[in-house]
Amino acid sequence: MPELTESVTFRHEDWYGEELADRHFVGCEFFEVDLTEAVTRGAVFTGCTFGNVLFNASRHQDSAFTRCVFKRCNFFEAQFIGCKMVGSTFVECQLRPLRVDGGDWSFVALPGADLRGAWLSGVRMREADLSGANLTDATVAGVDLSGAQLQKCRLGGADLRRSDLTALDPTTVERAGAMVDVEQAVVIAQALGFRVG
Repeated sequence: MPELTESVTFRHEDWYGEELADRHFVGCEFFEVDLTEAVTRGAVFTGCTFGNVLFNASRHQDSAFTRCVFKRCNFFEAQFIGCKMVGSTFVECQLRPLRVDGGDWSFVALPGADLRGAWLSGVRMREADLSGANLTDATVAGVDLSGAQLQKCRLGGADLRRSDLTALDPTTVERAGAMVDVEQAVVIAQALGFRVG
């Protein structure tokens, strides 16, 4: 059984390089905690709040951060592999360069996020709020963006191949130089009112 911690507030803690495996935090608050180079494996954070937390160069594998709130946190070179982030919200966070491989980030709120050059691959982001996000030169490959909010997204130079773009209105985004595959090009043409024959 994972070790359970409920409704605890952590302030000014130094968890640099810590390994958190099979821990379960519910309704906890983390303020100015240093998780630089920390590793989580199978850890679960449910309904937690993170304020001014350093996630720099941290690595998270098969962990879950569901319905969490991240405020002014730094994710420089953080990696999330097979993680579940369903329903979490990011506010004024530093997210570059972020790497996400697989997992479920559905219903995540990232409005206006600076994700230039980010790597998002094979992740589910159904109904995610990416309105106004800057994904310039990002890799967004094989991502399920069905139902996502993408208005006013900046996608210039982004690699969007194999991603679900059915929710994309190409007239509301910056798209110069964005790369799509043939199937996506058909979807985009149809969204613009073209009949493809």
